[in-house]
Formats: sequence, C-alpha cells, structure tokens
Amino acid sequence: MTISMPNQTAVTEFILLGFPGLQPNFFLPVSLTLFLAYIVSLIANSTVIILIILREQLHQPMYIIIANLALSDLLFDTITLPKIVAKYWFGAGSISFFGCFFQLFCVHSLGSLDSLIIMLMAIDRYVAICQPLRYHSIITNKTVTLLCCFWWVCAAAIGLMIALMTGQLPYCGPNLVGNCFCTNAVVLVLACADITLERKKRFIIAWSVHLIPLAVIILSYILIIRVVHLSANHENWQKAFYTCTTHLLVIGLYFIPRLFVYSTSQIPLILPPDLNVLLICLYTFIPHLASPVIFCLRTKEIRSILGKMFNSLLGLDSELKSRPQ
Repeated sequence: MTISMPNQTAVTEFILLGFPGLQPNFFLPVSLTLFLAYIVSLIANSTVIILIILREQLHQPMYIIIANLALSDLLFDTITLPKIVAKYWFGAGSISFFGCFFQLFCVHSLGSLDSLIIMLMAIDRYVAICQPLRYHSIITNKTVTLLCCFWWVCAAAIGLMIALMTGQLPYCGPNLVGNCFCTNAVVLVLACADITLERKKRFIIAWSVHLIPLAVIILSYILIIRVVHLSANHENWQKAFYTCTTHLLVIGLYFIPRLFVYSTSQIPLILPPDLNVLLICLYTFIPHLASPVIFCLRTKEIRSILGKMFNSLLGLDSELKSRPQ
C-alpha cells in the first residue's frame, strides 16, 4: 500500500517475497521446511535455556554464555520464521512499514549479539585453559552475567543505529522485499534516494561487528593452541582439544558463511535472487538449529542430564506398562 503525497508517494507497508522465483508447487515443501526449522529451533534452544536455569550444576559461566546464545537464536527465529511461513500458508506476505523496521532492528541486533557472545565464549575458553588457577577469580557468574547484559545493550545500539540509518531515507516506489525477512541490505535498495553512502556505512558496520570479535576469537585460540602445545600433559591436550572443537564448530557455522556472503556482495558478480535468499537462510538458521544440538551432544554435563531424564522417562513408562489394568 502507498499514500500519495505532494512530491512523492510514501510506502506504508512492505511485501515479503520470500524466494522470489519459487514456483507455486514448491510453496508447501519450502514452507514446511521453514516451519520444521522453527519447531526444532524452538524445542532445542528452549531445552538448553530451561536446563541451564533449572539445574544448579549448570549455573556456571560457560553455561550462562550458552543460555544467552540460545535465547538470542530463539528470539531471532521467532521474529522471522513465523511471518514467512504465514506468507506461504495464508498469503500474509505484507508487513507494515514500522513492523518491517522493527524486524530489521531485531535481525541486526541479534545477529550482532551472536558475534559478541561467541567472542565471550572464546575468551572464557582462553582463561580456562591458559589461566586455569585464576579462572574462578577472573570468570565468575556475576562477571559473565554483567558482560552478557552489556553485550545485549551494545547489540541493541548497533541494531538501532542501522534501523535509523535505513529508516531516515524516503521510500516512495516499489515495496517488494526480496528476502524472507527485512534486513538493511534488501530494504535499502527500495529507497528513493542515492544510497551509495549508506551502502558504505552498512559494509563498514557489518565487517566491524563480525571481524573485531572474530579477530579476538582467532587470537584466543592461537594462544590456547600455543599453551596446550607447550604442555607435556597428554591428557590436558586431549581435554582442551575436545572442548575447543565444540566451540570451533559453532564459530565456523556462525562466521564462515556470513563473511563469505558479505564478501561476495561486494563483487560485481550478481547471484540469482533465489540463490541469494537461500544462502542467507542457510547461514542464518542452520547455526540456530545446530548450536544447541552441538552443545547437548558434546557438553558432558548437559549430555549427562539429558541421559538421566531420558532414562527416568523410560523407567516411568515401563513401570506404567507393568502395572495391572
């Protein structure tokens, strides 16, 4: 919908295209995939958060960080996935002007938050492995909680800056958003103004938000590898390697695809719209599904708790079946 004004027409809503070239016969399988992705994310991330809140043995710095990452991913998926599923199921592809910019704010805030939390995770591992005797004095529950709160505020400020930068432009023409959700990149091109400067700002902010944490992460793991390599204790090497592998899997899922897409967006090679949307969905939603599974399967404490819960449920089920009717 648009409203006519003296000199221009102001856009009052945007239309989410999802996958622009998708044929109608693929609407159901694609929407079901997105719906299942949301359900799995909802269950997996909620399980991690609830376990960490309710189980006292998980009230440790590392698990507080994991809970914040799970909450960030859960919020991101809740803000984006139901809307695009509704488009394919009910034809509800329109989103209000302010709704789109709220979604844009949340997408960039939570995306930035993930980078900051994963950086904190790497710092935690560095102190645990390189300064083990001082770990409990440096990394405390209070310190980690305060840092996570600070990262939430910083991420919100980044998202607000991007939303204001994009929202101050005039929108008077096309209102078709070529993506599954509103982001700076896809909304910016709809502005009725020269966006060259805004593109440069977006590029600088995106790379700063991701490259600075990534640089800290890489430095942390270089120091970890150095310390572990100099250690003569083979058991310490195995334990550190196992712990770091878990975090490196999460880091790889979050950073590598994202930086690849950011890099290719600056090359004059134009990807087909559907492929571009697919890449964005893959690097956005797959980490949200994979990270809680990785932590549950590769973290001893969470795996042990889930195993006990599963065994108790099996025992209760067997007891109920064995009772006389």
